[in-house]
Amino acid sequence: MPFKDKIAIVTGGASGIGRGLCELLGQKGAVVVVADADGAGAQVTAAKITEAGGRASGVCLDVCRAEQVRQLIEGTAAEYGRLDFVFNNAGVGIWGEVRAMNLEHWRRAIDVNFWGVVYGSTAAYSVMVSQGFGHIVNTASLAGLVSVPGIIPYATAKHAVVGLSTSLRAEAADLGVRVSVVCPGPVRTHFHESLMLTEMNRNGPRLQSHAMDSIQAAGIILRGVARNRNIIIFPFRARLTWIAYRLIPALIHRIARKTIRKLRATGGSSAEGATRTTRFW
Repeated sequence: MPFKDKIAIVTGGASGIGRGLCELLGQKGAVVVVADADGAGAQVTAAKITEAGGRASGVCLDVCRAEQVRQLIEGTAAEYGRLDFVFNNAGVGIWGEVRAMNLEHWRRAIDVNFWGVVYGSTAAYSVMVSQGFGHIVNTASLAGLVSVPGIIPYATAKHAVVGLSTSLRAEAADLGVRVSVVCPGPVRTHFHESLMLTEMNRNGPRLQSHAMDSIQAAGIILRGVARNRNIIIFPFRARLTWIAYRLIPALIHRIARKTIRKLRATGGSSAEGATRTTRFW
């Protein structure tokens, strides 16, 4: 029972994969701190856990504010006397071509998807090194492992999260701290509905029919965490894409070029030809 009575913080816990993680952690006996910029949504998730017999609290958290993140992590550790897991899961997406983006698109994507993870990882690492144990779990994406057009600021941040996580894992190992990075493919969440869109690309991509349920995704993540996996990649199609990218990168490059051509041909719409990019998410 690797999660029973453990203290876990989950950012982005009000919806999607984050909510799935919170609910499963609650079912497995963990004490869950649900953190999200949507404070009301975090409270709803926490209430659902407690109603089912679990232990949880909901807090409003802006992961772009380092001091807020530090206070939550250090305060949680002080309140419970330990901190076992921090899931840096909060994220925001973007859709469109780089030529249609401004610097604010880049700042928003990188502030949330990268700096939010940096703030959570460094604050948690400090606490966990002091206590001699703990596990940091950072949510990246398959887009952090392969080339993906149409979401470049997002992919840039997720590549950085993968590098941060795999490198920190090596430094942390002898200090008793574990680090894992999660790289999912398509998952059915509200993520696609809240994408930042450019003027050129007003319609976002449709989620593919084979996308995984968020609870199922959360289950795979927790199994990977329990086994102390370095990189947790799913579903199987995503693993195949990553393997193909490593072995024959030119093939994935050709697919990516074909994807962006279809996107342009449809005027950046969510037509069938433009949705292929989402298989890398």
